[in-house]
Amino acid sequence: MKPIPMKIKFLGSAREVGRAGIAVKSEKNQLLLDYGVMLDDEPGFPMHIPPKEVDGIILTHSHLDHSGGIPLFHIQDKKPVYGTQLTFDLAKPLISDFIRLSGYYLSFEFLELQTMMRSCVHLDFRKEQTVGDMKFQLLNSGHLPGGAQALIETDGKRMVYTGDYNATDTQLLSGADQDYGELDAIIIESTYASEVHPPRKEIEKDFMDHVNGVVEKGGTVLIPAFSVGRSQEIACVLAANHFEYPVAMDGMAREANRIMMNHASYMRDPKLFMKALHSAAWADGWRDRRKIAGKPGAIISPAGMLKGGPAAFYIQKIGKKSKNGVFLVGYQIPGTPGRELLDTGKCIIDGKVQNVKAQVKRFDFSSHSGANELKDAVKKLKGNPTVYVVHGEEANCEMFAEWIKTEVGLKAVVPRAGEAFTV
Repeated sequence: MKPIPMKIKFLGSAREVGRAGIAVKSEKNQLLLDYGVMLDDEPGFPMHIPPKEVDGIILTHSHLDHSGGIPLFHIQDKKPVYGTQLTFDLAKPLISDFIRLSGYYLSFEFLELQTMMRSCVHLDFRKEQTVGDMKFQLLNSGHLPGGAQALIETDGKRMVYTGDYNATDTQLLSGADQDYGELDAIIIESTYASEVHPPRKEIEKDFMDHVNGVVEKGGTVLIPAFSVGRSQEIACVLAANHFEYPVAMDGMAREANRIMMNHASYMRDPKLFMKALHSAAWADGWRDRRKIAGKPGAIISPAGMLKGGPAAFYIQKIGKKSKNGVFLVGYQIPGTPGRELLDTGKCIIDGKVQNVKAQVKRFDFSSHSGANELKDAVKKLKGNPTVYVVHGEEANCEMFAEWIKTEVGLKAVVPRAGEAFTV
């Protein structure tokens, strides 16, 4: 009898960014790759898959659009979840915060999160794991500390799921491990498939020139940043470039710092990482915040899009004076206070319109591969894999798939949610 071929079903992140969820099925077993949430007014999850049909879940990284729905699989049962220890340590506070803020809409509570955490199987990169007739290993994704890609083998077929990944070295992380060997399929993200990121060194130099320019004239720079990953990268950028003024870190970034310091080996340069975090002051309470906001230096604080967090307090103080700077270091979703600030020079904080006199600028510190890196990755692929393009706006997915077909000559597919394919 011929073996039943590998099947892939797309439950989420098809023609959209967010709520990742992909089922990979062999003859006897089924693995779920991520199960995230779309963070809207009401949380949206990938398509339903009966938990009893899932033999294990691979969590690529801690961001909620990949991790936020996994407690759903622990309501009545324990289901093994595979990932790096750092991914689980970071996912716990992020999912806890999600339950606290959105619990009204959710069918799981902290109890299910606790069950999920007890079901975690910690894997190192490149360590082979078997689930029934499937085997897989995790590869560094370069996207987030502890973040992984999944290389899966079954019935003689090999496929990679990149998750979110970044092929470029940063001050925090080494670029993605792309030594896949011969493949039959790859599921690749396309978040920035239409955007060319400037070289990292150029971005860093421009950023440092602006930060030093403000602080040397007695100003304070607010750097709103995502608490997990971006805050630590910015601290490393400042340290690597010998920034001589005070650096403060605040909000949930402090908890992420504590967790990551226990796993410094995941970082590109553990010594630089530890130096950067040890040399920063960690704000502790409102007295600290008021003191920090009035001194020349740099403040790294969530929320990255100014939707709450201590950054919303700091901008009310720092934004009033033209000698200061507000430097955004992440993508700003339309409709967020950060995007309003970039577009209009104003933002709404706590229901009030804030006119920001401080210098405002965005720097492209992306943790996703851009157009050039994605194209290079496809050109390097070995074998004759079918390329499934996901985790991007529909136009990005379509454009990237068309480029793959015409320029590389590989079969490329832009799946819709609910579609299944045979490898």
